[in-house]
Amino acid sequence: MCEGKAGCILEVQSQQSSRLAPSPTGALHLGNARTFLVNWAMARQRGWQLHFRMEDLDGPRLKPWAAQESIDVLRWLGIEWDGPIVTQSDDLGPYVQALQHFVAQRQAYSCELTRAEIEAAASAPHGNEHEQRFPPSLRPSDSERPASFCPESEMNWRFVVNPGPVEFVDGFAGHQNPDPSETVGDFVVWTKRGQPAYQLAVVVDDARFGVTDIVRGDDLLDSAARQLLLYRALGLGPEPRYTHLPLVLGADGRRLAKRHGDTRLATYRDAGVLPERIVGLLAFWCGITPSRQALSAGEFVEGFCLDRLPDSPTVFTCKDHQWLIEPS
Repeated sequence: MCEGKAGCILEVQSQQSSRLAPSPTGALHLGNARTFLVNWAMARQRGWQLHFRMEDLDGPRLKPWAAQESIDVLRWLGIEWDGPIVTQSDDLGPYVQALQHFVAQRQAYSCELTRAEIEAAASAPHGNEHEQRFPPSLRPSDSERPASFCPESEMNWRFVVNPGPVEFVDGFAGHQNPDPSETVGDFVVWTKRGQPAYQLAVVVDDARFGVTDIVRGDDLLDSAARQLLLYRALGLGPEPRYTHLPLVLGADGRRLAKRHGDTRLATYRDAGVLPERIVGLLAFWCGITPSRQALSAGEFVEGFCLDRLPDSPTVFTCKDHQWLIEPS
């Protein structure tokens, strides 16, 4: 066992490992399945340990049925993992410990500003379409920042982001050097609901469980730089390797969602669609097969090659849906 600067107990693992980390905010759909199946195939091909983590810290968006359903449908597809399922909400202690370290080092501060107040700041343009940029002009001075952290404070806590690029090489997207100070600024690491924000929670958990390789959708590519900043501020290492995969989109070019029809795995399962047809469609999308054909999860692993995965997003079409539901 060893400790990072924050005193967080870390597991030393000589073996490479990855994780499946669904969030129970809704049903898993075909796009989620493609990412999880690729993650699982890479782990099995390369001899990684594969953990399962339920990321259930998204407060009001959580659905009480979604956690068990996600477990059930992944097993139905033929995906398995190593060891017990870890649920984030079971133990908030490690996240509190990390936040206390940031506060003690003057790397985090409480913030009561609303979205409207941040938008009203003349020097606070939007960093991207999903998230406001929090500029340094709104940051309290060192002397104004609290010297300690109380989890029951009912305030957001933000991490201090200094200017400069964060360089890393993504296993699919290649060399990256974003500057989080220009895109998002000081980002939230603890929410007023009394829970860690996504960026902090995943960093602490990935370090605790020795995760070395992270495979996920490229909608999270801009999160990698923030997470690396947290790794470094906590003195954690080695830093994980990231592989961000292009998303599955609807015919309108937007991320696959309810507006594109019912693409939930549970819906196909309950309609009698065989898991081999789902896996076969995903294999076609991943360049494993030249056409849609039924395939087992084991055959997916045998045929998968990351180099054959298309560089551009996959588009789910009516033909894909019709092939799934046609009689076997």
